[in-house]
Amino acid sequence: MSLKEKLDATRAASALRRPPEQRAIMERATNDLRASGILSKVTAVGQMAPSFDAQNYDGRTVSSSELLARGPLVVSFFRGAW
Repeated sequence: MSLKEKLDATRAASALRRPPEQRAIMERATNDLRASGILSKVTAVGQMAPSFDAQNYDGRTVSSSELLARGPLVVSFFRGAW
């Protein structure tokens, strides 16, 4: 199974766990973002991301350039509230 197929299956399963009114709100928000032109500002696949400093899991500030000096860097973004 390709990554696209796995992501499609995950999206479909996730949609079934949400009530229709929640899905409608989320779809409307997604469509509004797309219509805003924000996608033209997104970093393209293969394009270098800008350097940044951020807090890690225990609150210490880390630098992306320092981490990259040690090897490949993976950045994950989590959407939600904790």
